[in-house]
Order: sequence, then structure tokens, then C-alpha cells
Amino acid sequence: MDTAHILQFVDEVLSAKTGKHLNDLQRKIIEGILNRQKYSDIADTYGCTVGHVKDVGYKLLHMLSDVFDEPVDKGNLESVLERQLNLNINFGDRTTNFGHSNTINYINGCSELPTSAPDKSRSETPDFQDSTNQVKIEMVGKLRELGLKDEQIAEVLGLALEVVKQID
Repeated sequence: MDTAHILQFVDEVLSAKTGKHLNDLQRKIIEGILNRQKYSDIADTYGCTVGHVKDVGYKLLHMLSDVFDEPVDKGNLESVLERQLNLNINFGDRTTNFGHSNTINYINGCSELPTSAPDKSRSETPDFQDSTNQVKIEMVGKLRELGLKDEQIAEVLGLALEVVKQID
């Protein structure tokens, strides 16, 4: 796994979910954990106390647990990131692609790229006769199985969040 891509991915996901970006120490902690370094080694490299690195690391791993909706600790960070990176999904006007094997190359349940904001001129309720909406509706279940949240699914498919939540 390429550390630069991992850090970019984590920063993008973190920013999308929390509005915050990784700071330099958080980046060093992720990099250090992936390189099997101890917190004392990370502290020496970054030039701060071990206690500070432990505090920041604990908060960072807790934040990543919330963001990825699964427990994240020093022992499983690499496998969690690997799983998350293996989802290669088109989000609006950008495609997250980190070139790993076993990826889903492209998920787009509609004929057009979804816009970043739902189109207000369209009906909030899907027309089940319309084939495009039917494909989108079928994609909701598949995207949920991949671990996406309703907010992400709404963005990917260009549907209103309320519509996605109504689909079982």
C-alpha cells in the first residue's frame, strides 16, 4: 500500500465526514502505525512527548472508528484501510481510485454522473416506472451491502436522502 495514497484517502474521507483534515502529527501517527513503529519512535521523529503522541493517536483512532463505522486500533488499522480502499466508487465529479486489486472499478447506477446537490426540479419521490430510477433503487441495497451509509448512497446516486431512507 502506498502511504501517500492512504493518507490522501483518509484525509478525504475524514474531511467529507467531519469537515476536518489530518494535521501533520496525525499523518505521522498513521504512517508510523503502518510501518509498525512504536509511539515512542513516532514521538522522536516528530519531536514531541510520547504522552502527546499517545493522546493524539487515541483520539485519531477513535475518530477513524466513527468515520469508517467499525472499530479501529493500532492492530487493525492496516486491514481497515485496506478494506476501505478496496471500494473504488464514483462520488459525484471525482472518482476515488487507489489502484488496488479486488476493487470495484466503477459504480454508477444512473446514465449521468450524479450532481453534488440533488436536482430540485425533479420529484422527491422516485417514479418506479422510470428505468433509470429503478436501476438507482436496485443499487441502494447493493451499496448498503458494501457498507455505504444512506448519505453516501444519496450522493452517489443523485437521489434525495429521504428517498434513499424510504427504500428497504
